[in-house]
Amino acid sequence: MKASSSPQRRSYWLKTLHQWHWMSAALSLAGLIVFAATGITLNNAAWIEASPKVETLTATMPEEVLAVLAERAGGPDKGPLPARAEQWLDQQLNIHIRGRAAEYSPDEIYVGLPEPGADAWLVVSLPDGEVEYERSARGWVAYFNDLHKGRNTGAAWSWFIDVFAAACLVFAVTGLFLMTMHAANRKATWPLTGLGVLIPLILMLLWVH
Repeated sequence: MKASSSPQRRSYWLKTLHQWHWMSAALSLAGLIVFAATGITLNNAAWIEASPKVETLTATMPEEVLAVLAERAGGPDKGPLPARAEQWLDQQLNIHIRGRAAEYSPDEIYVGLPEPGADAWLVVSLPDGEVEYERSARGWVAYFNDLHKGRNTGAAWSWFIDVFAAACLVFAVTGLFLMTMHAANRKATWPLTGLGVLIPLILMLLWVH
C-alpha cells in the first residue's frame, strides 16, 4: 500500500506544481519581458541618447477662477488646487492634475506634474493670472525605464508591481520544487543552480562597491 501511495503522491505534487508554475509564468510573462528589457536599457543608459521634447504653453486665468486661487493662497503652504481651478487648468492646457499638491506663495502657485518618461510643471502668477506650463518628454525608452523603477507611476502601477513580484516568486519557488523532483534524472540541475547563486554572490563581494 505504501509503495503504491508514493507514486500517487509524487504524481499529485508534480501536477499541482506544474499547474502553479505555468499559471504564474502566464501572469508574469509580459512583466518579465518588460522588466528584463528595461534592465538592459537602464544598465546601458549611455548607449541610448535621448533628446527631450519640450512643450511650453501659456494662458491667462479668468478673474473669477483666479479669485478662488488667491483666496486659497492665504491658507497652508501646500495642498490641492481648488476643484474649479484644477478643472479650468485641465481643460485649458489639456492636462490631468488629478489632485496633486500645489505649493502656495503670496505671488504664485507652483504645481509639479512629473510622469513616467517626462517632467512637467505649471506656475500661476497671482497678481495677473498668467499661467505657464512646461513639459519635457524624454521618449519611450525613458517611459519604460520609469515604469521599471516605479517612478511617478501612481498607485495602480505600484499595486501591479506587487502582484507581478508575487507571481514571480510563485514561478521561482515552484520551479525550485520541480527541479528538486526531477534532479535525480538531470545531473546538471544542482551545479547550474549553484552557479546561479555563486556568480552574483562573488560579483557582489569582490566587484560591487
